[in-house]
Amino acid sequence: MRPLLFLLGILLLLVPEILRVYYIMPFPGSQEDVATDLRQVDIAYWLHTNIWWVRLIGLALIIGPCLHYIRQGNGWKRLAVVVPVALAATVFYLFNFKFMADAMFLPVEQKAMAPVKLNDSNARDLVIAVERNGDARAYPIELIGYHHQVLDTIDGEPVMVTYCTVCRTGRAFSPVVNGEPESFRLVGMDHYNAMFEDSRTKSWWRQATGECIAGPLKGQLLAEVPSQQMTLAEWSSAHPNTLVLQPDPSFLDQYAGLEDYDEGTIASSLEGRDTASWQPKSWVVGVVHNGVARAYDWNDLMEMPRYTMADPSASPEHQTLDTLGGDTICVIVDDAGGFRVNRCTVQHEDVLNIGDGASQNQYVRKEAIPAYQEFWHSWRTFHPNTTRYMTRQ
Repeated sequence: MRPLLFLLGILLLLVPEILRVYYIMPFPGSQEDVATDLRQVDIAYWLHTNIWWVRLIGLALIIGPCLHYIRQGNGWKRLAVVVPVALAATVFYLFNFKFMADAMFLPVEQKAMAPVKLNDSNARDLVIAVERNGDARAYPIELIGYHHQVLDTIDGEPVMVTYCTVCRTGRAFSPVVNGEPESFRLVGMDHYNAMFEDSRTKSWWRQATGECIAGPLKGQLLAEVPSQQMTLAEWSSAHPNTLVLQPDPSFLDQYAGLEDYDEGTIASSLEGRDTASWQPKSWVVGVVHNGVARAYDWNDLMEMPRYTMADPSASPEHQTLDTLGGDTICVIVDDAGGFRVNRCTVQHEDVLNIGDGASQNQYVRKEAIPAYQEFWHSWRTFHPNTTRYMTRQ
């Protein structure tokens, strides 16, 4: 009976400890189910919520056999007890202090926003930018990509700016839950997308959609705050009084690890770009308009005619017209990695200057439409009904 109790106790100390992290971190095979299947997340959430009870039961099962074999057993029996206990202790340490997301990616310790100062080293940095009633802020992707989220106050209102480098998804949300300002910690990932835990109810929220997928608030959504992705030079040209998130001196080495992320040339199986089209790690621009989702391949967008800009410091733009959700829209990308989408009205005057000397109908850009640059695997996972814009048959 004692060996059986000891074995059961060790398994309770090992297996749940591993699974509660395995299911929400990018271990082989852990993120491959479909987005609507939340069984792995549900298991991980239950284990996180009840792990201390599981640990206590495991300890209760092994303590008697351990004392018996250490006191009365021979050397081999003592070794057969000590080794599994040491293994359980090692797993406990690794899966609580090394492999947990919030242990690997720490929050900002010294948050500082400063007026923009452009130079050759930062002008082409990509930023997630937010503007509310004249209060403009820019958050370099290579900074928030490490931290995954930064809490700020813009125009007197709290805003949580987030970024997931494994999905290449930038989002800004109002961190207000049930009327109360909330704080969040990085808890892991779901389908390769960052997942946050709120401080009050310990519910888990997807970064790509703002949806709560586990816990007491399951089904609720965080309100999204409009944001844009463009170079710091382009943003500061339109918003010269913008404030910019500054590097936290405590994390300079971590920021250096994302130095080539903007360009998609980072050497990483999780964060690197596939330069071919419609591959899992290919770049796309995703748009949802009037309930219709569509993805635009970045390579195709960059092959569209190039337009020179009136501002000589601005990057040339490539513009694609499409019909989505009953409206004509214009998808605009530039050579520096910025993009935007507008509803537009096409007119019939050949006035635009195209790089190859050809003419093009004029169009009037109207209101901006929310759009996101991300990896194709992310967009199709969280928008399973998406269509693809195809420029070639």
